[in-house]
Amino acid sequence: MQIIGDEEVRRTKARDVVECMREALVMHGRRELVAPPRARSALGSLDYVYTAGSLPDGTSGFRAYRAGQPAGDQLVAVWNGAGDLEGLIVGDELGIRRTGALGAVAADVLARPEAESVAVIGSGPHAWAQLWALAAVRHLRRVRVHSRTTAHAVDFAERAARELGLNAVAVTDSADAVSNADIIVLATRSPTPVIDLADVGPGTHVTTLGPKSYAHHETPLALLDAATVVTCDSPAQAAAYPDPFFTDPDSLVCLGGVLLGEVPGRRSAEDITMHCSVGLAGSEILLASRLLAASRS
Repeated sequence: MQIIGDEEVRRTKARDVVECMREALVMHGRRELVAPPRARSALGSLDYVYTAGSLPDGTSGFRAYRAGQPAGDQLVAVWNGAGDLEGLIVGDELGIRRTGALGAVAADVLARPEAESVAVIGSGPHAWAQLWALAAVRHLRRVRVHSRTTAHAVDFAERAARELGLNAVAVTDSADAVSNADIIVLATRSPTPVIDLADVGPGTHVTTLGPKSYAHHETPLALLDAATVVTCDSPAQAAAYPDPFFTDPDSLVCLGGVLLGEVPGRRSAEDITMHCSVGLAGSEILLASRLLAASRS
């Protein structure tokens, strides 16, 4: 049995993770990936959260993590079709990079073909993973970063220039960040909207990762009305949120269905498109199984 940690996960190429997540979304769209919504176990001030998934070849597994402070490490366990425990992946990076890659697939399929400018609102690990993955599938000419803490935005922009070779700058106002942006990534913990609809131009694609309940949401509700399509990696997971989702889950378009051509995504260059990232359960099992296989070879 193998055990992989964050250091090995960080060495994975972004394009490989994105293509793995594209495959997971297609499997989900075809109902080949069994991925029930998250389950929670309340333990006083902490919740333990579990996701599980099963792949067409019989591979299956689960992810477990703590929701609370301190959160601690995450654990992913993978079994093969014969019931042998193939390995464990311990740490935060697999989940974060998986989510980043799911967002990159959404932006790649929904943003205009010529999209090349990005606004990132937020400066944490999830914001970074979104840009890391997006840079693997789109040629980005300009990145503007805004964070509640200016120093964090500066550090983020410098890292993007250093590690990804991007023309990235920090800005002190979210309106400056999203102005004329082709793709907007919202990755904050804010319970209130961090951008204004008036600053979002025609043809923009928006991905939201942060709070998405009706009471607390980083995205203005008016943006949902303005978008011609609102996708989600798992509408069923959105419907199972412990608090009511910020839009009717039945109105969400399954991203896997868009990839398969079963439902339309962007219809015109003027469309505003939006993706609600909830982290497709089971997709981490596919990624973990690929990482374990690569480690064995």
